[in-house]
Amino acid sequence: MPLDAICLKALVSELKGQLTGLKIDKVQQPERDQIILTLRGPGASSRLLISAGTGDARVHRTDASFENPQNPPMFCMLLRKHISGARIKSVVQPPLERAVDLTLECVNALGETGEKHLIAELMGRYSNIILTDSDGRIVDCLRRVDAVMSEKRQVLPGLFYRLPPMQDKRDPLDVSKEDFLSLFTQAPGEKTAEKWLVETFSGLSPLICRELAARAYGDTDIRAGEILKKDGGAALGAAFLGLASDAKAGRFQPYLLVKPDGKPFDFSFTMIRQYGSAMQLEHAESFSSMLEAFYTRRFASERMRQRSVMLTKTVRNAHERVRRKLEFQRMDLDKTKNRERARELGDIITANFHRIHKGMTVLKAEDFYAPDGAAVEIKLDAKLTPQQNAAKYYKEYTKAKTAENVLKEQLVLGERELSYLKSVLEEIARAEGERDLAEIRQELAETGYIKRQKPQKSGKRVKQPEAAPMRFVSSAGLDIAVGRNNVQNERLTHREAFKTDVWLHAQKIPGSHVIISTNGGEADEQTLNEAAALAAWFSQARESGKVPVDYALVKYVKKMPGGRPGMVTYTDYKTIVAVPDEALVEKLKRK
Repeated sequence: MPLDAICLKALVSELKGQLTGLKIDKVQQPERDQIILTLRGPGASSRLLISAGTGDARVHRTDASFENPQNPPMFCMLLRKHISGARIKSVVQPPLERAVDLTLECVNALGETGEKHLIAELMGRYSNIILTDSDGRIVDCLRRVDAVMSEKRQVLPGLFYRLPPMQDKRDPLDVSKEDFLSLFTQAPGEKTAEKWLVETFSGLSPLICRELAARAYGDTDIRAGEILKKDGGAALGAAFLGLASDAKAGRFQPYLLVKPDGKPFDFSFTMIRQYGSAMQLEHAESFSSMLEAFYTRRFASERMRQRSVMLTKTVRNAHERVRRKLEFQRMDLDKTKNRERARELGDIITANFHRIHKGMTVLKAEDFYAPDGAAVEIKLDAKLTPQQNAAKYYKEYTKAKTAENVLKEQLVLGERELSYLKSVLEEIARAEGERDLAEIRQELAETGYIKRQKPQKSGKRVKQPEAAPMRFVSSAGLDIAVGRNNVQNERLTHREAFKTDVWLHAQKIPGSHVIISTNGGEADEQTLNEAAALAAWFSQARESGKVPVDYALVKYVKKMPGGRPGMVTYTDYKTIVAVPDEALVEKLKRK
């Protein structure tokens, strides 16, 4: 659901007490439409996320980590110049607008104190982040809107900031019982209560309007005509005015609607009962934690999917090419199975040279290879001599025998290549940020699947800093490292791990290399189980119930000769069955 005006009112009420008085220590822009403010104060610190994304516009405190781009965007640099070190004086929501206004006390280059406003407009595809000076003049904004884009309202540096045009709707917090019933008597009979409420009152989302209908009549799709016959809208008015009374009094509670599979479905500032047992209703600790749970992880995976779509397409195309090539090679290998018959026919021709003369097209002779010695007809080339016809069949036999050996080698290499490309697709699916994708691109460039990026104008290639493996600590206190991609897997296993450390990997499927640092000792059973769960989670079998995981000492793990990065062979191993467990992954993360 969009963050409607009343839910935003509840959020702003919460943020006022948490943010007022804090200073802006850092400004980051990890995404094109996302700003992170690191805030500090006496004995307090916080991080504020402001998103102007089309489907995830919001403002809330966050504990999530975000990866910064290598070069900060221009808007980020401008914010750093103007608001770094500023103190938050107030957090305000313009009356029933989907906007949040942060009033900031700033000190300019001359040491003079003044005010600026950082305004987050949370209006779907029209969302924006705008910085104004104390006079209300726009310093700059995330998305500039000129007269071509909008005749009614321009948002450009130098112009005075104006709120979006008011909608021709009533304020739900300023309606009496008589007003409501009078308005409802004019509702078209075929229109649902939900649609009428959305079109008549500002600040209410469709979810809340359906909930009001469900509270009043137990039916989210009930129509106005039916309601007028029942009670003239009295029950709907009572539900509406009750909600408005709670909103005016600040009686808000953050609730998440969760699907049976555990994924967040929706959220609200009041209890939602319209879905019955189809949804679980969970009370969140705060509105910020509610929005964090609903948006951050959900949209992080979607953003990564969008970022990696071209990379995924490239690898999938390569995977398909290798798969088709393997199919043709298997077909050619099947054809070589009849090569012995070509040699036999050559022998029969040789034994019957005396009966063949040039110009014959068919030799009919006894097949001394057949159990019953039956006659066989052998095709001959009329242009060739008997000796040349025999040589032709022997050559076919030799060619098929050589092809069999070559094809078997090619099939082994092809299967390895297919396995490698599957592992790269798994890497892309597990990528958590641009740095992960950059390492995968570099890996694909080194293996020849994509072209290397051209060096910058200076002529020097900018080398990306190597990302560190994911780090965990077992319940027994042993360090566990997990590779993020094939190159990192190889570096972790063959360069960083000690021979006495324990290596783990999901059995026969793409996944991360997992290393338990034993410090020369042995890994306890609980640590092995926890590391196996990590290997299962960071593998292609993440959604499976149980995953077999092989483990061995690092000294028994060898790089596959001629193999792609991360491909290994191993001996002296054991297998443990693990269950992928996200909660355990979060618990073991090194803080």
